[in-house]
Formats: sequence, C-alpha cells, structure tokens
Amino acid sequence: MMIPNHEINELFKKHNNVMRTSELYAERIYYKDIQKLLNDGIIEKIKQGYYHLVNQYDGSEITIINNLFPDAILCMNTALFHYRYSERTPSEWHLAVDKNISKYRIKIDYPFIKTYFFEPHLLTIGLTISQMDENSIRIYDRDRTICDCLRYINKMDKEVFNKAIQNYVKDTRKNIPNLMQYAKELRVQKKVNDLIGVWL
Repeated sequence: MMIPNHEINELFKKHNNVMRTSELYAERIYYKDIQKLLNDGIIEKIKQGYYHLVNQYDGSEITIINNLFPDAILCMNTALFHYRYSERTPSEWHLAVDKNISKYRIKIDYPFIKTYFFEPHLLTIGLTISQMDENSIRIYDRDRTICDCLRYINKMDKEVFNKAIQNYVKDTRKNIPNLMQYAKELRVQKKVNDLIGVWL
C-alpha cells in the first residue's frame, strides 16, 4: 500500500529532498510506487537512480548539486557570479572535479552542469566554504577563481573575462599573495603578470 503524500514529503525532507532508489526501497517504496509518484508529479528523476521531491522543493538547484556531488567544487562562471564579478547568470553550474571521477556520475538530466577536470593535487587549491540559498557550498575563493579564468581564457566569453578581471582588481577582499601562489601552482604566472600585474 502506497504511503500518503504528506509522509512522502517528510521522508524526502529528511534526505534534503533528494533520494536514491535504494533509500526508497529501504522505506518500502518500490518500483511501481516510484512510477506512480513520477506520473503524479510528486517526484522527478534527476538521473538514473536519483529522484527529487517536486512539491516541497525550495527551488534551489544547489541542494541537488550538493547531494549528487559532495566532493565537487563550484568554479569558473558560477564562482564569478557568486562573487559578483559577473552579472551574467550562468545557464549551467560550473563544477571542478577530480579527473579520475567516474564519467557516469556527471551524466545527469537536471540541473545542467559543466565540469572541469583537475589533477587531485590541484583540485583543493583555493577551496573555501561559503553560503548560497541557505546551503553550505564548496567553492573556490576569489583568487583561485581568477587563476582558473586565466587558465581557461580561450574558452571564456571575452566580455565576461574582462569584467571579471576589472571587478577582481577593484575588490578589497582580493589576496595578492594567494593569487601569486595559486598562479605558480597552476602554472599561470606569466598570464597573471601580463594581464593583471600592471593593475595590482
């Protein structure tokens, strides 16, 4: 017998509104029940074996990102928008992940993501914890974000890049010693000196 919707809501809330098939099975919510919940619009499939609650979903995609990728780090355009270095709302979440991550993990239908693969020893450089939509997030700090922009300059929109550099230079919270140390480790020292150095 299918459990009432209000109990489904409470169950998903305990799992931050995202549950795996195995977790649903553990609660005696089996395949036919899951299909009915999908058809009734109570839950939505994120990827194979993962579902999120629709009715009580708070609209924050970061909740899903945190659940699916607890080891990922927000970067590039997502970080630029977070620090207000860019006014352009990203159409996808930019995530830094270990280059050895299973490619299956990043195949999801929703939310839209763009992944950047890093060697494990480079992944945590500049990692910090911040807040977004009342969620704790793993994100690169301002200085690492700028280093990454320099590293991927050829893949960035020129206007977004220029605006990001201008806003970083004006930011009183920038940390030049960190910037230079990160640049050395990420091998973008020359780009920092050529493109930013004159303004610092």
